[in-house]
Amino acid sequence: MKNFIRRFRRSAFTFPLAVVTALALMAISESSYRASVASLDRLGELAVARINNLVLMRQVLDAENGQRGYLITGRPEYLEPYRAAMANIGKTMKILADFYATEPRQVDDYATLASLVNRKISEMDTTIKLRAEGREEAWRAVIETDIGREQMEAIRIASERLLKRESDQITAGRASVYQTLQLSRLGVAAMTALSVLAFFMYLRQTAALDGERHRQQASLQVERDVLENQVKGRTAQLTELAHHLQTAREDERSRLARDLHDELGALLTAAKLDVARLKSRIGTITPEAQERINHLNDTLNDGIALKRRIIEDLRPSSLNNLGLVAALEILSREFAERSGLKVESDLQKVRLKPSSELTVYRLVQEALTNVAKYAQARQVTITLREAHKRVEVSVKDDGQGFDPRVKRPSSHGLVGMRYRVEAEGGSMQLQATPGAGTHIRALLPVSEPDTTTQPSEPPAAQAPPAV
Repeated sequence: MKNFIRRFRRSAFTFPLAVVTALALMAISESSYRASVASLDRLGELAVARINNLVLMRQVLDAENGQRGYLITGRPEYLEPYRAAMANIGKTMKILADFYATEPRQVDDYATLASLVNRKISEMDTTIKLRAEGREEAWRAVIETDIGREQMEAIRIASERLLKRESDQITAGRASVYQTLQLSRLGVAAMTALSVLAFFMYLRQTAALDGERHRQQASLQVERDVLENQVKGRTAQLTELAHHLQTAREDERSRLARDLHDELGALLTAAKLDVARLKSRIGTITPEAQERINHLNDTLNDGIALKRRIIEDLRPSSLNNLGLVAALEILSREFAERSGLKVESDLQKVRLKPSSELTVYRLVQEALTNVAKYAQARQVTITLREAHKRVEVSVKDDGQGFDPRVKRPSSHGLVGMRYRVEAEGGSMQLQATPGAGTHIRALLPVSEPDTTTQPSEPPAAQAPPAV
């Protein structure tokens, strides 16, 4: 039984059963209503027939009283109630005839009653006519024969027979109404109980579904939290890895710049010194030899200049020797000379740690490289300032811009900028609109001076030897 109730409660037919039960309840109520209305209409018709039977008896009695009054007194005013009763008798009999025409079990009894009433009317009309003609002995003979009394008794018996049949039908009709109401009551009670049961099961099923949904949502939330934690962990690892790669890249650049400065610089310097010694020791130099020595000297100078440019690209010595503002001024000036674009700079002294200064320098360098490659701009504005314990650096151009929602294959530089800035605890914003230029803006935390220890003055970086 418990298993059945549990299955029924979880069944998908619970709600349809409630609907069917409600419809059955409506059908029972409607059928009971129709049956009750039909029974009450029938009882009303029987009551009307019963009343008309009684009215007919009273009208016949009224007519007989009028007849006897006229016969005894001979006064014409007694004929008025007689004539009125006779007129009403005709109407009442017409009503009864219409009713009993549809009652096959009582039509014979009514026919007997109607025949008796007609005979009584005929007898009363005959006596009144004889009295009006002055034939005293004739109407007295009719009265004394007890025909009138016998006719009235017969009418009363026939009327009571009809009344008894009508009473029986009324009793049966009332019993039918009571039975219909009782069945309706039982049906409504049963259907109501089923409806309540189905509704209760539906509520239980709904509660169970809600509980299951909440459990699933909780489970999904737990899984989502786990995935979010995993994503955060992986993101942190990737950020740390990106920062490590950036640091390793800069360290490798610094090492390569030192190697180029030390090893290649020494080789080129030695080669140039050898050329100078060779030139001083040769007494007479032919024009062709002089030309070759000059060409060799120029080639060595170009190599030294190339070495310096490569070193500056790998690790800007101006950043270490002159500071961030001067390094950015040099970078913007050289960019303006190479590209022919107008560069406006608003550079203020800021407080940043060395790694953050390098991040700012690389961000501006990457932004200027992108401007030269893609922007087709006429003017570039570089801003560096400190406000509200944050350092803001921005590069803005008036070029063709782009749609940042469209992924481009050449957007790795922007992604590298963002990771580099975020690795330093900052944030980067990119505003770009097709036809309205590009604006790159980064915010980095200010580096507070360490008051616990007084670091020694770092030795000035040695500039490459002039050759």
